[in-house]
Amino acid sequence: MHERRYRASQTEARKKDAREKIQLGGLVVKAGLRSEDRAVILGALIDATARLGDATERARLAAIGKAIFEDDS
Repeated sequence: MHERRYRASQTEARKKDAREKIQLGGLVVKAGLRSEDRAVILGALIDATARLGDATERARLAAIGKAIFEDDS
């Protein structure tokens, strides 16, 4: 019984992880980067990560993203 619950828990965790990865991939597509080289995408994300420590830059990037999501509505 315990083993069955453990396996169900592991399956649920894998599903959640897969769902999150699919959503993140969707963001890459939404940003227009589908055909871009993976190294470029990763470099851009790492560069953005470095900038997120600056509150002004974080707010600027958030505003861009929110505007794109609102346009879809």
